[in-house]
Amino acid sequence: MKAMHRLCATLVLLATAQTAAADCGDAPGPCEIDSGTYHVILPEGPPKGAIMFLHGYGGNGMGSLGRNGWAGKALARGYAVIGPDGDPMEGREGRSWSFHPNRPKVRDETAFLTAVRDDAAARFGLDADSMVLAGFSIGGSMTHYLACAAPEAFAAYMPVGGAFWRPHPDTCAGPVKLLHTHGWTDSTVPLEGRVIGGRDVNDPQAFVQGDVFYAMQLWRQANGCVQLAPDRFVTEGPFMRRAWDRCTPGSALEFALFPGGHRVPDGWIDMALDWREGL
Repeated sequence: MKAMHRLCATLVLLATAQTAAADCGDAPGPCEIDSGTYHVILPEGPPKGAIMFLHGYGGNGMGSLGRNGWAGKALARGYAVIGPDGDPMEGREGRSWSFHPNRPKVRDETAFLTAVRDDAAARFGLDADSMVLAGFSIGGSMTHYLACAAPEAFAAYMPVGGAFWRPHPDTCAGPVKLLHTHGWTDSTVPLEGRVIGGRDVNDPQAFVQGDVFYAMQLWRQANGCVQLAPDRFVTEGPFMRRAWDRCTPGSALEFALFPGGHRVPDGWIDMALDWREGL
């Protein structure tokens, strides 16, 4: 009789979880918390882990979770994928993230994204402590800024095609586990950055992208690495990678370049998850 009661209780819990997933996930709408919304796709069976991915400029959380792209490969490897929605952009469609230096902040993004982490963990049985944060373009920039301000918020960081903006941060809290990926021929977010919406870097109205190589220097400092030059190089395969190993115990820092432009490259998710699982 007790076994029957346990079975019934288990079935009720499973039904509740399936209803939550249907009402707060792929369809029909997003998950809601006080400070915003997010979307979730779940693998078959118990999740191996979870990736929170921040969309690019003008996008939204659901647009990042296409099953025919990298998100589908993450699902196949057993990972849940979470797509938070950025702030609605004034006067135009789409969303973005609020982090730019010397500009008013629309929302406390660190508080929002950590709240999404905790809410998704509670709703879907995910491990908040092992969740990783990734993002593309301006979502990659947001990933860098959150890692800089609150490195302990996520287990690792995997930004693509976006880093700090000028004026660069002077320092970051640390250490972190971070893998930055960037296209060698990216002209939207060049490795050296560019000026947007102004005449030059001294125009107070301009938004000025930062230098990715400076970002990596900042992370070497935050991680307490003993030298500027990388300790390891990987020159085979689709990514040219450099890694710094002689750093604070428990930290990890790698930089991956690929021969392409402003995009999440083919093979990124497998490379990134292999890196994450190997830490």
